[in-house]
Amino acid sequence: MIGLLDEHQRTLAFAEVALGQIRSLRQSAVPRNYEVWYVYATGYNAALNKIVNETLARHGKLTEADLDQIYETYLSQLRTTDRIDKVGARVINEIDEVMNLITDALGMTTQFGRSLDGATADLVAARDRDSVLAVVNALVQSTRDMRENNKILESRLVNSKQEVANLQQSLEAIRAETLTDPLTGLGNRKYFDRAIEDAVRNAMKNGEPLSLLMFDIDHFKSFNDNYGHLTGDQVLRLVAMSLKATIKGQDITARYGGEEFAVVLPNTALRQALTVADHIRRAVMSKELKKKSTGEILGRVTISVGVSMLQHGDDTDSLIERADACLYAAKRNGRNRVVCEADPEYTPTDHIQVA
Repeated sequence: MIGLLDEHQRTLAFAEVALGQIRSLRQSAVPRNYEVWYVYATGYNAALNKIVNETLARHGKLTEADLDQIYETYLSQLRTTDRIDKVGARVINEIDEVMNLITDALGMTTQFGRSLDGATADLVAARDRDSVLAVVNALVQSTRDMRENNKILESRLVNSKQEVANLQQSLEAIRAETLTDPLTGLGNRKYFDRAIEDAVRNAMKNGEPLSLLMFDIDHFKSFNDNYGHLTGDQVLRLVAMSLKATIKGQDITARYGGEEFAVVLPNTALRQALTVADHIRRAVMSKELKKKSTGEILGRVTISVGVSMLQHGDDTDSLIERADACLYAAKRNGRNRVVCEADPEYTPTDHIQVA
């Protein structure tokens, strides 16, 4: 009882801190804002606390746009974990239900079999019409009971089948979420690793060309240092938005990690890949970065791109290594440019990262 009271007091204290922050910063007391501040009060989400503290230190406040961005980046992905837990519990319950159905069906079959065995023995022992009629009536009743029980089982199985179908859809949706980067909406590293393996395998099997673009954001650290991590997140979203608008069809896009992105181009030779890469570079550079909370224009974002093409005897690692080396060559030679493995700037051992 004391433990429950202590937990009750702790949760009330967190709630008071959350509401106090909302009052002091004159924010709307909507569920989203309350959740941000409640999680902040608990201290359980270190990344959220860090970004909140940094933004408050810089600006002395959190705008609605800031809160919206913090919620989407640091809290919304936690819903996936909650959904996995809930769906997992439903799967276990459904398995238990199906096992109970099987047990019931086996029990009814066994009981009906015993009734048939008993009827057989009674018929052998019957000496008159009334005895035979009694056995027949008993068999008819047992058959009716079996039929009714089968109807009930059938109905329960239909419901169970529908529930399993619903669970399958939920699991597919969750699977898609686990392969998606929550900040940019692009595929995440796990998705990229799977997708490029499949793409390389298919290209090798079918004798088709395949190219890889690796690019990252020029001077990304300075955006975080000068304007804060919320603005850095906005830069990542801007690049992802340009990528989504540019890349279509069978091509694979992913956030490779940090400020680095990757694009796999199946059935695409090097010359075509260079055109795609420069198209992406221009699309990113064409957009002005505007600070969401204040409307301040922060300038333009640029990217550097490295391009490699699948060669005979390649594997995914060697393809990625060459694209990475091209990327670092692009950054070393001035940034905001595209370099491929056929360019003089490229050197196979170039792996010195330039921010």
